[in-house]
Amino acid sequence: MPEPGGGNGGEPIRRRDELLQVMYWMRGEGLGDSVSPADVGRLLADVPRPILDADLRSLCEAGLAEPAGGERYRLTEAGVREGGRRFSEAFADFMKPGHGACSDPACDCHTLGPDACVHAHER
Repeated sequence: MPEPGGGNGGEPIRRRDELLQVMYWMRGEGLGDSVSPADVGRLLADVPRPILDADLRSLCEAGLAEPAGGERYRLTEAGVREGGRRFSEAFADFMKPGHGACSDPACDCHTLGPDACVHAHER
């Protein structure tokens, strides 16, 4: 069933994931514990303002965000956990050490070579 406005049924889920990730990232970067639709709209430029407003209200209804005064919203504790999980999943591949790089100073690969890295098998 098409979403109002011409999107497909998966679009609200994709937008919710992105919105949670953006709010989580902005909070983590110290850009504010609360955001306005204009704040997140800069990073989600493909989302029209009325849909973004509805998505923020939907996050509140789901208990993942709450009004923070005016047009601002903040993540609840559940929203921080969910946003963090989704952010971590989305960027997991970018957080891995590069080829041959191991960040564990106690790993044997530093003395025996990359084949001895126990972490390489975890990827």
